[in-house]
Amino acid sequence: MTATASGRNDTLWTLARRAERMNPSIIREILKVTERPGILSLAGGLPSPDSFPIDAMREASVKVLQTAGREALQYAASEGYAPLREWVAAHLGAQGMRVDASQVLITTGSQQGLDLCAKVLIDSGSRVLVETPTYLGALQAFAPYEAEVDAVPSDDDGPLPEALAGLAQGARFFYLLPNFQNPSGRSMSAARRAALVAEARRLGLPLLEDNPYGDLWFDAPSPPALASHHPEGVIYLGSFSKVLAPGLRLGYVVAPPALYPKLLQAKQAADLHTPVFNQRVVHEVIRDGFLDQHVPQIRARYKANRDAMRAALERHMPAGCRWNTPTGGMFFWMDLPEDLDAMAMLPMAVEAGVAYVPGAAFYARDPQPNTLRLSFVTLSPEQIATAVEKLAAVVRAAVDAQR
Repeated sequence: MTATASGRNDTLWTLARRAERMNPSIIREILKVTERPGILSLAGGLPSPDSFPIDAMREASVKVLQTAGREALQYAASEGYAPLREWVAAHLGAQGMRVDASQVLITTGSQQGLDLCAKVLIDSGSRVLVETPTYLGALQAFAPYEAEVDAVPSDDDGPLPEALAGLAQGARFFYLLPNFQNPSGRSMSAARRAALVAEARRLGLPLLEDNPYGDLWFDAPSPPALASHHPEGVIYLGSFSKVLAPGLRLGYVVAPPALYPKLLQAKQAADLHTPVFNQRVVHEVIRDGFLDQHVPQIRARYKANRDAMRAALERHMPAGCRWNTPTGGMFFWMDLPEDLDAMAMLPMAVEAGVAYVPGAAFYARDPQPNTLRLSFVTLSPEQIATAVEKLAAVVRAAVDAQR
């Protein structure tokens, strides 16, 4: 197409084929709506800003600038700040993983880790497996590389191991979130993890394990990571966004040694390196055990909010609604009565002063329109109770309209 004097939206620019597969995030679009005054948002997967360690960050920033200002503001190694990589390896080692710092690549958020893995592992037409439902950001990361995404049937305990045999042939990897999954909130049992890894190993299917929520357990730590069972067959993604602050955009990839060089080259092509000032500040904050005191405070806050949402759902939601009760993380997942469409219902909810994320966007195949995701971490327990009451009234009105 060409530009014209009439001012039409023609352009001299020719888009790459991959650009046609890029779509806006429904979550980001909904977040714009929630900025309206008076909206109680259960939509965004945002950590509570009340959990951000602002004083610790301020002190660490000053110290880094005073003691290593020149280095912190200069270009740095693409692999990441060495002491931070060593901390990650030790932290994961304490959880049962066998990790050397040489396997750790610091990324600009774990979302970049998804992009780098897709760039290195996906060709046009490559098959990738995901859970049902799955993280919308992963679907967005895989789409530009023209992957063919297949969904693995799942239940309340996660993907079904017996379903892999019919899907694994030719798949580049299987993307999973074992802990407090986004969007469903479910967490895989130790037995399900072991069975999945055993079947993936038998089939020669690599795994991409994403674990941004694993530290946010409420009553008991999560079972060992998939990577602890099969380190040579699993790429592991982690993040500091949920335990410190998402604005730092700091995550990491733990890769098998044979794959690490290509991920590093993709990182160099993407942004040279993750901001080293951020890396040094985070290391300064966490290196002496800060998270051992800080994360339990987040857990306590989120557990209280989880309990408030569970109580409100039980009190207000009409018959025919079904939801999980997460044991950690940030999300409830709800099935509405089958005839309802959560996307069509959203404008009515916003008009009533509450927002959520319709669930259909989280499905790679066969979207379920009667599903939705509720986040419970950014509002107070009192606000959660009010928001759920408003949402329940909208659901009841939609049910009545179907009769």
